[in-house]
Amino acid sequence: MTDPRQRPRRGQGELEALVLSALREADGPATAGWVQERLGGDLAYTTVITILTRLLGKGAVTRERVGRSFAWTPASDQAGLAARKMRKVLDAENDRGAVLASFVTGLDPDDERLLRDLLDQAHGEGED
Repeated sequence: MTDPRQRPRRGQGELEALVLSALREADGPATAGWVQERLGGDLAYTTVITILTRLLGKGAVTRERVGRSFAWTPASDQAGLAARKMRKVLDAENDRGAVLASFVTGLDPDDERLLRDLLDQAHGEGED
């Protein structure tokens, strides 16, 4: 039986999102202690370090040595992280064409138009 006073356990993805959000609010590179404090101190320091290390492995954050510790920085903004996830899913599939075709045919007209405009811009830049 669970203790009703215990908080529900958060998933790894939720914790990673909270840590990334805190890092984005920092004025520059932030320590794990700063992140822990920013999140209200309800996470153990070791948990914050574990999450940051996982994010480092995923390429979502970078770190630099500061004294005996590390300072952490988001590797990219939210859009960049979403794009990285999309590429990772695409890279894991054998039939890239089928995946892309399925994705494109599922877009609403506004998103399709935006994608066409972005592709046209990318091709225009490559012609210089």
